[in-house]
Amino acid sequence: MITAAREKDLISAADILLDARRTCTPIADLPKELRPATLEEAYFVQDRMSWAYERVGGWKVGAPTPEATPAFAPMPADWMICSGCQMRGLNHRYRGIEAEIAFKLGADLPPRETPYTLEEVIAAVASMHPAIEILETALVDPDRATKLTSVADMAMHGGFVYGDPVPDWQSIDFTKESVSLAVDGAVRVERMGSNTAGDLLRLLPWLANEGANRTEGLQAGDWITTGSWTGNTLVKAGAIIEAKFGRAGKVALRFA
Repeated sequence: MITAAREKDLISAADILLDARRTCTPIADLPKELRPATLEEAYFVQDRMSWAYERVGGWKVGAPTPEATPAFAPMPADWMICSGCQMRGLNHRYRGIEAEIAFKLGADLPPRETPYTLEEVIAAVASMHPAIEILETALVDPDRATKLTSVADMAMHGGFVYGDPVPDWQSIDFTKESVSLAVDGAVRVERMGSNTAGDLLRLLPWLANEGANRTEGLQAGDWITTGSWTGNTLVKAGAIIEAKFGRAGKVALRFA
């Protein structure tokens, strides 16, 4: 339970992170007294930041290992573009890139007492897409800041790019799926079955069930992107990026 006094601290933390992002003036870390001490507090800061960016268009969810409990963060709708489009209008200083697999919901998954099964959540999926998550941060070096500060900073979310829907995606064995990430025509990463969560489909019912209190239920039209296959690749302004999966399609982005 977050007290009213603590909420004021966390609102101040969100304001500092927002200002650092908007002005491209990164900070080393939050002041010690404002740093989130728990995941609940980090999520509070995330939500406060997402309100400033208005409508949420979906959620990023992932886990660092197959055994780890997932974590998630909101994705502002205004930060979403289709493959091949140019990313404009956002202050991108860090410019990290991750190749991902994303799902678009075609039906609501409202909160309920009985947990959703994987089969029920998959039935609510309208389409699967290759995707790029753009990473951005208010921090000078997110690896050197406290972990919960980085989580609070929208889990480093900075944009979302989606490719065309993939037909017959249910037949893809994601544990054997290959991926490559190219920057300006040069392949920087090649991997296979490399989603850090292991079975990425486990993330979908987890979000529908464990995230329900915070999301107030998933809705038709929401995007869910399911974590990195390629790690974090930093790129320069003007870079052209293409992520290509073996069967799960390809997606491209050009920075302004």
